[in-house]
Amino acid sequence: MTFAPTPSQTIGPFYGYALPFPGGGDMAPAGHPAAVTLHGCVYDGNGTPVPDALLEFWQGQGRAGSLRRDPVTGGYAGRNGVDSTGFGRVATDADGRWVVRTLPPAEHAPYLSVCVFARGLTHHLFTRAYLREKAPDPLLDALPEPRRSTLVAAPDGAHTYRFDIHLQGEKETVFLAFH
Repeated sequence: MTFAPTPSQTIGPFYGYALPFPGGGDMAPAGHPAAVTLHGCVYDGNGTPVPDALLEFWQGQGRAGSLRRDPVTGGYAGRNGVDSTGFGRVATDADGRWVVRTLPPAEHAPYLSVCVFARGLTHHLFTRAYLREKAPDPLLDALPEPRRSTLVAAPDGAHTYRFDIHLQGEKETVFLAFH
């Protein structure tokens, strides 16, 4: 019996068809007074923006589920607009840019977990986006300063932070390995 290769066995992107969903970056309800905007760009090893990456974000507060289904049709019914879901999924635009709106991370977990899917990657990459540089965290404390800074989002206006992701090269973002 012969099987077709899976997406992780071939070079994609395969995820752009069904994974992005409307409002995928709206992790916090519209108009929430504590909401912050996190935005950035995904760059390849040459510093060129990646126009077809997909990013997933998780954080400890809120409900785990974010996709509601219509009970009649089974189609996408969206978020309920009231609760923070703690999950977001966004694709980069033609210039490699992305944006999510979320609540600030909790003190005990002062970061958003980020998963990166991009062309040329046979397996997705995991990293973190810290919104506070002085956040007490064992991972940040263990990294030398030049590497630590790749995980810290820079303030970029009122309630707005910039977090660029570099897949390779001199500015490569710290990525985490899970065993």
